[in-house]
Amino acid sequence: MIVSVLAAFGCDNTNGQSKKADVKRPMAKPAAEWKKKLTPNEYEIMVNRGTEPPYKNAYYDNHEKGVYVSAATGDVLFSSADKFESGTGWPSFVKAVDAGKIEVVHDNSYGMSRDEVIEKSTGLHLGHVFDDGPADRGGKRYCMNSGALKFVKK
Repeated sequence: MIVSVLAAFGCDNTNGQSKKADVKRPMAKPAAEWKKKLTPNEYEIMVNRGTEPPYKNAYYDNHEKGVYVSAATGDVLFSSADKFESGTGWPSFVKAVDAGKIEVVHDNSYGMSRDEVIEKSTGLHLGHVFDDGPADRGGKRYCMNSGALKFVKK
């Protein structure tokens, strides 16, 4: 029931949806290795494709200047310069710092058709992207899970 409610908000659990098997991911690891490297929350979000509650996560209301890096690899993924208040309770961005660091894959979980954002080098879940972002900044809303990111203050 909670997952259904979260799905309505636009950032939800995809319950281990499989990714394209033919894609080579240089930093991919078995789940057991990620379990050793990631915190339980990071693992739940990134490996199990979970989500965190809206408005009860580390970065939805962060207004400091800096960058958001992958909790798994440390690669810079998003910037505070591209963050905006979406009203969803999750950190939202208009774009990635480097589009080559992320990949958008189709997600049909829970009877919905959406676009999931994964870290390209690992295949790990970050969040979803929607077409309801600020029109004057490209129209995209990258709705990310704080638990998939770490903030590095500038």
